[in-house]
Amino acid sequence: MSALAHETVCDPGLDEVLWQAWKAMDLPEGYRAEIIEGSIEVSPTGRRRHTVLVHRLRWLLDAHLAASGLRVFNDGNVIRGRKVCIPDLFVGPEDLDEIPDEEGLGVDATRVLLVAEIVSPGKDAHRRDHIRKQRWYALAGVPVYVVIDDFDDEGTVTVFSAPDPEKGTFTTKTSVGYGTSVVIPDGPAKGLTIGEELTRA
Repeated sequence: MSALAHETVCDPGLDEVLWQAWKAMDLPEGYRAEIIEGSIEVSPTGRRRHTVLVHRLRWLLDAHLAASGLRVFNDGNVIRGRKVCIPDLFVGPEDLDEIPDEEGLGVDATRVLLVAEIVSPGKDAHRRDHIRKQRWYALAGVPVYVVIDDFDDEGTVTVFSAPDPEKGTFTTKTSVGYGTSVVIPDGPAKGLTIGEELTRA
């Protein structure tokens, strides 16, 4: 099934029902809800290692983006139409009021410049971050998507870039094992090297 077929499974009525249900949710602390490919997905926030990796990547991005007018944000609602993702990190302008979604519940995905996810344990978390969210971000045209995965073999860092929103894919993908560095090729973090400094245990 093509990426667009995943999107068209939901008719506008279902999209609106999911959107209204998502807005009405009152989750307990430590959980978050996203609308991905016709479902509301609820997942727990990360463990200690997840937090460590998020903050190491944030420090690298903050240093790289200094004086650029861009900032790194944690766990905000990134919205495309009636669909919502909450990346572990995203890059946008210093003042997020410059890129609001139409209802003021988050930011417009089409104006986000980079997203990053730290994969949690389990097959469903792997599929969500490597497959479903990859399609979501590509359809939104986010220029760069970084996935850090402790649970893929001995650990991998994958950088997706050059999105094709029509197909819901990224045309460039580079995946390396822990211990090998990868350089972000495009976007606001172009030239940033992700290596052992970030992924070390």
